[in-house]
Amino acid sequence: MLSLGIVGLPNVGKSTLFNALTRSKQADAQNYPFCTIEPNVGVVEVPDERLSKLAEVSKSKKTIPTAIEFYDIAGLVKGASEGEGLGNKFLSHIRETDAIVQVVRAFEDGNITHVHNKIDPKDDAEVINLELIMADWQTISKRLEKTKKSAKGAALKDAQKELDLLEKLNKQLEDGGPARNLDYTDDEKEILRDLHLLSMKPILYVVNSDEQGTPSNNLVEEGVSQIQVCAKLEAELAELSPEDAVEYMKELGMETSGLDKLITESYKLLDLVTYFTSGEPETRAWTVKRGAKGPEAAGVIHTDFVKGYIKADVCKWEDFVENNGWSGIKESGKLRLEGKEYVVEDGDTIYFHVAT
Repeated sequence: MLSLGIVGLPNVGKSTLFNALTRSKQADAQNYPFCTIEPNVGVVEVPDERLSKLAEVSKSKKTIPTAIEFYDIAGLVKGASEGEGLGNKFLSHIRETDAIVQVVRAFEDGNITHVHNKIDPKDDAEVINLELIMADWQTISKRLEKTKKSAKGAALKDAQKELDLLEKLNKQLEDGGPARNLDYTDDEKEILRDLHLLSMKPILYVVNSDEQGTPSNNLVEEGVSQIQVCAKLEAELAELSPEDAVEYMKELGMETSGLDKLITESYKLLDLVTYFTSGEPETRAWTVKRGAKGPEAAGVIHTDFVKGYIKADVCKWEDFVENNGWSGIKESGKLRLEGKEYVVEDGDTIYFHVAT
């Protein structure tokens, strides 16, 4: 399962957002730094209206959405990369996630102290990002020193690609730039996977606003996705029944909850696509990376399907619904037979043929 770490300075609303997101009260949300020590973990379903439509046509007994794992990681502070405020422990928790959701504070509340005594979302982000960059710089400088020592004589030729990459990264990080802002060759990407760099991870900013939700056009960081959410309001909505929550949202003029926006944007952040399987036993959503081919997609269902993959019946979910399921789609001429080079697209409804 793919995972995202919710990070930010202390008292910016991370744990409140996490509790609303997971409809739980497991994350302590007190008004002091480090009230969350170990990360809280919650599994959240990805909302997808296509599922119910497919399930209705197939008369499915079960409907199973895809899901994302969220980690509520304790507040980072300036100096975390040097171990300040249990920083090393918190940074190691971030290292284990696939991407970062960074919460920055835009709301005013005299009862909730800000660790820097000022409300400035951009400044919040710069503090966190610098700590991630500094932690990566420590990792890279140590690795560079070690590689230089071991790569001598005949071994130097084999290590040259890694050395070149480490030199490039060292300069970028030393200049205060994140690793994700550089371009990499395929060979370099292979080496990068083993480095587990924090500033290489995709990032989404959540601007935690007040209840008035005054729209902010100010970008936290150029070229990085951001959404605006009021964590306090989302926590209130999470306390209500689904029906009451919809009514309350209508009163507030909200078309979709901030949490649904967060989940959907997180899914995009990880560059994922959803495909469906649908029949009487169940209709289910499955997650693959964009660009995945048929055998890889089949392997998400069962690892044996990768080798056993023969072909796949494929159609668009809309055509599946419009033609009343598998029997109708077969007669419509809109069903495709795809081989091993087939690239899965978002919304495909698939039946895999595999050798057992």
